[in-house]
Amino acid sequence: MYPAELVKPMREDLTKVGFEELHTAQAVDAALAKEGTTLIVVNSVCGCAAANARPGARMSLQNANKPDHIVTVFAGVDREAVDQARQHMVPFPPSSPCMALFKDGELVHMLERHHIEGRPAEIIAENLMDAYNEHC
Repeated sequence: MYPAELVKPMREDLTKVGFEELHTAQAVDAALAKEGTTLIVVNSVCGCAAANARPGARMSLQNANKPDHIVTVFAGVDREAVDQARQHMVPFPPSSPCMALFKDGELVHMLERHHIEGRPAEIIAENLMDAYNEHC
C-alpha cells in the first residue's frame, strides 16, 4: 500500500475536477447501480497514469456529452474498491490505470492500460469522448 501523502496529489488530479473517490466494495456497487452512465477510473502511481490517463480523463469532460457520474478508485491504495471495480470489468483482465464506462450498470466501453500507455492524453480523451457521444 502506498502512503497517503504520496498519493494525495495523484488523487486530487481527478477529485479537483469532480471525480468521487470510492474506498469500499459497497461504494463501488452503489455507484455502478445508479441509473445513467458512470465513468470509473482506476488510478495509479505509474507514469502513464500521470502523463496520459489522468489528463485524458480530465480533458474528456470538456465534451458536450459526458457521463452522469464520474468516480475513481486507486490501485495499491483502495484494494477492496479496486477489486470490486475489476469484478464489474470482467472479461477484461486487471490493469491499472484503466477506465470503464458503464450504462445502467452494464460495461459499454473499456480502456485498458495497453490503450493508455504510450498514447497522448488527447488520444485518450478523444477515445472517451467518442464513447460518451455513443452512450451518454
